[in-house]
Amino acid sequence: MTAIVRTRVRAALRRPDRASRPTRPTLITPEEAEARALLLRLMSLLLQYPDADLTAARPVLTSTVVALPPSPAAEHLTAFTAWFAEQEPEALERHYVEMFDLRRKSSLHLTYYLHGDTRRRGMALLTLAQRYRAAGWDTDGGELPDHLPVVLEFAALTGPGRGEAPLRWHRRGIELIHRALTDADSPYRHVIAALIALLPPPTEADLRAVAELAAQGPPHEDVGLDPYGAGEFAPPGAFVPPEQAPPTLCPPAAHRHEDR
Repeated sequence: MTAIVRTRVRAALRRPDRASRPTRPTLITPEEAEARALLLRLMSLLLQYPDADLTAARPVLTSTVVALPPSPAAEHLTAFTAWFAEQEPEALERHYVEMFDLRRKSSLHLTYYLHGDTRRRGMALLTLAQRYRAAGWDTDGGELPDHLPVVLEFAALTGPGRGEAPLRWHRRGIELIHRALTDADSPYRHVIAALIALLPPPTEADLRAVAELAAQGPPHEDVGLDPYGAGEFAPPGAFVPPEQAPPTLCPPAAHRHEDR
């Protein structure tokens, strides 16, 4: 994994991927697209679980961030890596689990904020996976397609247009993650702030929706099967499709096919 981290960072520094070049050159230059892709790729790496390989790559990540051209996003990443580089690995792991695995309001699974514990989330996950495949990008299957580091990597590889569209769709969820991390005084708030600095400014409707989400939580269904398997005890990332009904003892002709 350390080799992968180094390869990705060095590749981003050298030149942008062809797919990440802008589709509308009047709005963004190839140089700007290159810088943007590097920022998104760094955010993707820094929001991953800090296992032994990622913590071993901290020197190259820190030096890459320090070398970034001045920008609000670069300032936020510099603040984060200054903290990230000084922490003991075990402390980093504990903090990551506390922020992203044990707290629903700062989960990194974006469709949760839009659809909550409803059946619509399954369709949203499928739509994201289909978008990745249509762009010729195959995730390794280790994370759900709405996991923020995955969405960021796709944006870095595919470009500001279609690549960053999923980030724009889930702008309100990203704002809520930032609010929750800020309330918890987590340094990870700087990584999310760096991402927000790259997105279009929030509308008044966005701000109202974020406030409502913070107060009431995402949508939920009280009737029918829970597609996440265990209600409040299942983290938002633990998506489990509804279980199939047990085999019926009726003759085949008496079967009734219902849409679950």
